[in-house]
Amino acid sequence: MRGIRRYLPQLLTIKLSMSTTLYRLARVLKQRKSADPENSYVADLYSRGMNAILKKIGEETAEVIMSAKDGDRRAIVHEIADLWFHTLVLLIHQGLEPDMVIEELEKRFGTSGLVEKANRP
Repeated sequence: MRGIRRYLPQLLTIKLSMSTTLYRLARVLKQRKSADPENSYVADLYSRGMNAILKKIGEETAEVIMSAKDGDRRAIVHEIADLWFHTLVLLIHQGLEPDMVIEELEKRFGTSGLVEKANRP
């Protein structure tokens, strides 16, 4: 426990930084729902609907896989950022919040992945 206490401030800073970034991005993505699709990539994606959003998520997922397969660490980070971005677009498009995903992840701490999977509806 003593070792964890030593790193707690750093862990809290990372968590706050990550969640702050996600919330800032979510706020911008919500604002883009009312933006002009001619002037906003996200507004254009929203206007093209669910299939366009899902297609983009599929493309970004494939790019993550290829970057990992190539062992290109910089590309992995870049492509995962794109994937996270587009999954946030999906969340906002569906009227969901990043908090909901974070809460779901928090619930899984301290539970075996096998147990968690077996308890899913």
